[in-house]
Amino acid sequence: MLPSSIQISGEPLSGAEVRDICRGLRDNAVRLLSLRGCRLCDRDFGRICRALAGATSLAQLNLNLGVVSSPSRIKQLAEALRTNRSIQSLFLHGSPLTDAGLALLNPALALHPALVALDLGDCMLGDEAINLICGLLPPDGAKSGDHVAGMLAVAVASSRTLEVLDLEGTGLTNQSAQTLLDMVENYPTALRSLVLAENSISPELQQQICDLLSEGEEEEEVAGGTGNTQEWEREREPAAHQRGSSSWMCPGDASSQMVLMTSGLGDSLLAETEM
Repeated sequence: MLPSSIQISGEPLSGAEVRDICRGLRDNAVRLLSLRGCRLCDRDFGRICRALAGATSLAQLNLNLGVVSSPSRIKQLAEALRTNRSIQSLFLHGSPLTDAGLALLNPALALHPALVALDLGDCMLGDEAINLICGLLPPDGAKSGDHVAGMLAVAVASSRTLEVLDLEGTGLTNQSAQTLLDMVENYPTALRSLVLAENSISPELQQQICDLLSEGEEEEEVAGGTGNTQEWEREREPAAHQRGSSSWMCPGDASSQMVLMTSGLGDSLLAETEM
């Protein structure tokens, strides 16, 4: 079974919900965990941090709007990030980190092998934190075609209407193709045609993507009829324990870029770095 999403927003978390979250993380059954604005006690926050430390399927973690609300929680999150190797996107927008809190997080952020997106907007950061953030950024800010393709894959994975995407001659590489292949293989979309000609992508990868898209069309035809097609679409969606819609984040690797979002510091800071 594919990893699921757990999305809860602005609600108090019961002990039973925390146990379910921890069990899902330990079983590597959760790809996206969003607890945006949720209220939970320090003990339960620590339990979740310990569970996510060893999670290998978790790609996106959203703790926006005050979930990381104290120095002790910052330390627990930092400890978890030092052990975790799978998180690609971390959202802490609206958390009262301050410069001191980011100083605690910074070593874990700098050494994390997979992290490519970090939201630190409205985290009460000052000059000292800006210096730490600058240390995470590369000397130049050039965005590659692969970086843009990764962002586009996220949008495509969440669309239920897009059927044709033409990316001919857009400077993509095998890295882009692998990202798109993972998206087509693991997430249900309406996409039926993906044009990748005139890019630096191997014929083998292009064929794999084409075959997967063709399989999706054949399975819809076998399902037969509008009603049956809708039923089949529901069955092939990843199981999700969530309050909200599923989401997808593109996979990262050692050559991935980091995106830093710090809207609370004035102008948005969007950059990337070699991890």
